[in-house]
Amino acid sequence: MRAVHRSTPGLILGFVVAGIALATGFGTPVRAQTAAPPDAYLYIIYPYDGLKIRGAFTVRFGLRNMGVTHAGHVVPNSGHHHLLVDVDEAIEPDEPIPTDRQHIHFGAGQTETRLDLPPGKHTLQLVLGDAEHKPFKPLLTSKKITVTVLPPRRPAQASR
Repeated sequence: MRAVHRSTPGLILGFVVAGIALATGFGTPVRAQTAAPPDAYLYIIYPYDGLKIRGAFTVRFGLRNMGVTHAGHVVPNSGHHHLLVDVDEAIEPDEPIPTDRQHIHFGAGQTETRLDLPPGKHTLQLVLGDAEHKPFKPLLTSKKITVTVLPPRRPAQASR
């Protein structure tokens, strides 16, 4: 009986293929979306839809039938807020919510923020994310509202 020996190049190739598979996530199970209670409701408390406002303003987040927790914490029926400013694209349900100036994360469990937007019309919408910043299933989003930021008041002219 002869012993079967693998050649060194074949063994190296096997390690390379395994390394590529691990680095690309091939073979790693994809985590399913976190389920949200059917009666969960996400909304913007303030500002109101259609409000005209001057200068910086506070945005207050509302959530019913779920809790708010920190990003990274896996707590049943809880998540954290993400505020979308002037975002027209749909949220990808299987991908983490992006992080940029239009997708603002509140991973410390915040329930309000102060925005200072340039004059003009702006849209605001909340999305609730799970511990990994992924949207819940079903997708929990607030109604998209529009606010108009007015230009700053001009200082009154001093009379002579």
